[in-house]
Amino acid sequence: MTDTALVIGGTRFIGRHTVQDLLDNGYAVTMLNRGNHENPFADDDRVTHVEGDRTDRTDLRTAKLSAEPDVVIDCVAYYPADVTEAVDVFADVDGYVYISSGSAYGREEIPKREGETPLCECTPEQADSDDHDTYGNRKAEGDRIVFEAAAEGVNAMAVRPCIVYGPHDYTERLDYWIDRVASHDRVVVPGDGQNVWHRAYVKDVAAALRTVAEEGEPGEAYNVGDRRVVTLAETVELIADAMDTDCEVVTAGEGALAAGDLEPEDFVLYRDYPHVLDTCKLAALGWESTPLDEAMATTVAEHLESDRDGSEHDPGREDEERVLGVLETM
Repeated sequence: MTDTALVIGGTRFIGRHTVQDLLDNGYAVTMLNRGNHENPFADDDRVTHVEGDRTDRTDLRTAKLSAEPDVVIDCVAYYPADVTEAVDVFADVDGYVYISSGSAYGREEIPKREGETPLCECTPEQADSDDHDTYGNRKAEGDRIVFEAAAEGVNAMAVRPCIVYGPHDYTERLDYWIDRVASHDRVVVPGDGQNVWHRAYVKDVAAALRTVAEEGEPGEAYNVGDRRVVTLAETVELIADAMDTDCEVVTAGEGALAAGDLEPEDFVLYRDYPHVLDTCKLAALGWESTPLDEAMATTVAEHLESDRDGSEHDPGREDEERVLGVLETM
């Protein structure tokens, strides 16, 4: 008998790769979403699309009746109320997996560990806010709802990715750096290039969601990220290697950046304090990450076929040229 899965979301980035991973592992998949984005599985008879709003309890129940899912992967639970509704509607499935976030952690430490590093608090006002600054608070509250549901017998678990990258990434965060390497032989990297913001390859995140649904313990959270953490400078070098091109990484401190009226935070994927997640707990379930060179090669290849350039994150090449000019005189 074929295992069945319901993916809430499923058409854009993490959800899209999750559907594909489930298909690759023999599942029949149903997607619940509003149909606002192109469905990459429209011609795949193994995938059923139920159009609906995940915030509508009737739509959740309709999708459940249609899919009769063994597992549910919840890709678009952005508010605590979403999780509260889901753990109730899907209380009897074999595995409900909520996508949380590394942003749920409320204290800076290296590494951040499940069950040890405290989570963000969440006020009632933050729980209903759509402000980006409350994202971690809302995700942390969703975690607590999952834990409470598990204590009442629901097979509910959470997965906490760090920054996710890979093919079809509509955030275009890594696309900016890929485009820089493709367009210029000198790439400005803020600071000394050694800053670290742990990232997770999207196909590994998809595999983690399935692995936790199949092997995870109810009431537990699992971090997911690349098993090898790389600096921002190393990331640029990985991109250049994937393109088989030469690229000089030019590091620029605050003084040099000031020549272009720039600050380190103007560069996407820069983070002053290192953000690193411990992934040992997930690995203990049998999950493995993709080698970085392979992950980057796939990411770069898809980028080059897309029309994404990360320009929304561009700090301004003219400003960077002024920085490069200052550095040449130092």
